[in-house]
Amino acid sequence: MKSNSIILIFLIILSCGKPNVETGLDRISQFHNLFEDKRVGIITNHTARDAGNRHITDIFLELEGVKVTALFGPEHGVRGHVEAGAHVESETGTDDRIPIFSLYGKTRKPTPGMLANVDVLVFDIQDIGTRYYTYIYTMALAMEAAAEHGKSFIVLDRPNPINGVDVEGNVLNPDFNSFVGLYPIPVRHGMTVGELARLFNEEGWLANSIKANLTVVPIQNWNRADWHDQTGLNFIKPSPNMPTVTTATTYPGICLLEGVNMAEGRGTSTPFEIFGAPWIDSNLLTGKLNALQLPGVVFRDTTFTPISIPGASANPKYKDVACNGSAITVSDRSKLQPYWMGVQLVSLIHEMYPDSLTWRSSFFDKLTGTSKIRETIIENGDINKLPVKWQLQLDEFLAKREKYLLYE
Repeated sequence: MKSNSIILIFLIILSCGKPNVETGLDRISQFHNLFEDKRVGIITNHTARDAGNRHITDIFLELEGVKVTALFGPEHGVRGHVEAGAHVESETGTDDRIPIFSLYGKTRKPTPGMLANVDVLVFDIQDIGTRYYTYIYTMALAMEAAAEHGKSFIVLDRPNPINGVDVEGNVLNPDFNSFVGLYPIPVRHGMTVGELARLFNEEGWLANSIKANLTVVPIQNWNRADWHDQTGLNFIKPSPNMPTVTTATTYPGICLLEGVNMAEGRGTSTPFEIFGAPWIDSNLLTGKLNALQLPGVVFRDTTFTPISIPGASANPKYKDVACNGSAITVSDRSKLQPYWMGVQLVSLIHEMYPDSLTWRSSFFDKLTGTSKIRETIIENGDINKLPVKWQLQLDEFLAKREKYLLYE
């Protein structure tokens, strides 16, 4: 009898694991009053699914007293199948379908005409926690439009997949703002889209310091130290070249290669986890990278050939040309500083191949949010002094963001 009791207690302990994380969409029934008797426009893409794998449009179409009158798509489109940077056309139609308006085509901000039949704008898109990712600026411009035209704005929150604790990089200089960096935040901000919406709104960063009538439907049971693969949620790749959490982990650094003439892995099955160029000696590069002893990461030499992948990378750098370079193995993601890894990588490439490396200067500076990093590298300056210089602004950002955090 005693042994049976011990077994029962053991089974109870096993069954009492961590509660399931619930996204804002999973909790929508608890916030029905926000949408009741309203015409709803939804800013979304393929990632907006609940725990039962139902898409947000299907869920809202079943909500009693709610009418879905418009969908709005960000970069890559509502279905997430358009490659990076490509303009997306609206699909307005003339029949009874819900019109789909593109916010990455002729306009990036909802127009009065797009909002004519909308009372409430809802945002639900999975972000990846890096300043370059454009979805958060689609959200910001939509918040502006909502405020300007008297519409409520609701964010259905989702976890930051690379955790909500680690913050890294320089704060963007407003002189370099663009759609890959619109506001003064660091590269890795450690916030959810709901928290960012609160920050953008309350800090007066929207146009003319206008404020949206904002509500965030929070996540439940998320610990901000959790990575996406610790949440129990399915990871749906947010864009065609973001297939895994590991990709999202290395992306804050390897994305910098989009500002130079090196392949960043587009046109392969492991984008942002491999990099190289035809003019690189992979053995030499990998040896020098490992000699840097960057925390949480090791490199191995590799050769790869980027190919055209329709919908993901139709014309990658060095298409059909063999590239020599390195592949990344993340050995301890809790120690990895991916942005600093990227800065060190570009600096090393410049040191090794100053006559081969070329810059997309304006774009590199937009990614980094400053010209100082590129200038320091070109002048063969001490890049190790850079983090010291940007630490004060980073500390100020950390203090500022504290009041907008929603989770422990």
